[in-house]
Amino acid sequence: MPDTDTTAIDRMPRGGPRASCMDRLLQTDRLEYLDRQDMPPAVKRSVIAALDWTGRVFGHHDQHARIVLDEIADVPDPSILELGAGHGTLSATLLDWHPTARVTVSDIDPDSVAAICAGPLGSHPRAEARTVDAAAIDAADGEFAVAVFALSFHHLPPAVAAQVLAEGTRVADKLVIIDLPRPPSPLHLVRLATMLPLSPFIPFVHDGVISSLRCYSPSAMRALAEHAGVDVQVRTGLMSPQVTVATRR
Repeated sequence: MPDTDTTAIDRMPRGGPRASCMDRLLQTDRLEYLDRQDMPPAVKRSVIAALDWTGRVFGHHDQHARIVLDEIADVPDPSILELGAGHGTLSATLLDWHPTARVTVSDIDPDSVAAICAGPLGSHPRAEARTVDAAAIDAADGEFAVAVFALSFHHLPPAVAAQVLAEGTRVADKLVIIDLPRPPSPLHLVRLATMLPLSPFIPFVHDGVISSLRCYSPSAMRALAEHAGVDVQVRTGLMSPQVTVATRR
């Protein structure tokens, strides 16, 4: 059962309950441009377009699709829910690679969903685009074989993140969270030093700096799972994404 003490989990550092003093300093409550209501839509679209471009150029979309499909390799006609989709390219890749998969591509931002509907996914016979709050999913228990949340989980404060773990494992047999790895503090400082000079000028880099400061460590993910009452396995590496696979207890 989920732990109802949200105050304690909301105070948890992004580096986990036993994060070092330095690691506790390397986090922020500042919002990314994507999360701010005062940002012009063009700025948000530029960030989403940059995320899509980097995903195509560096192979992130393909890498993430392989991770998801490996988790449902034994499911013949899987139903897939993508949460926090943004541009929807991961869902498009999953549909291209799996001939019988059905995908519900979703985001909490209605403008992002409208853009997805206006693109190829909007007319795809095996795709449905919906506005969905990942912390309160309008779907039946076990409706999906897998739910995936790629490169967006760090946007969530801890109490909401724990609720997403509970909701994702309620509506899907597995919830796959793919996100930035949180490096050790010295390497984290190096990563930030390379990004900070450009962050005032390039919205994508600005959001990347904040993403780096808000991403969760493996110990934090395990603490969130304990609060949510779900089981998790966490895989991470300095040069690879952090992958968390959550299931119901």
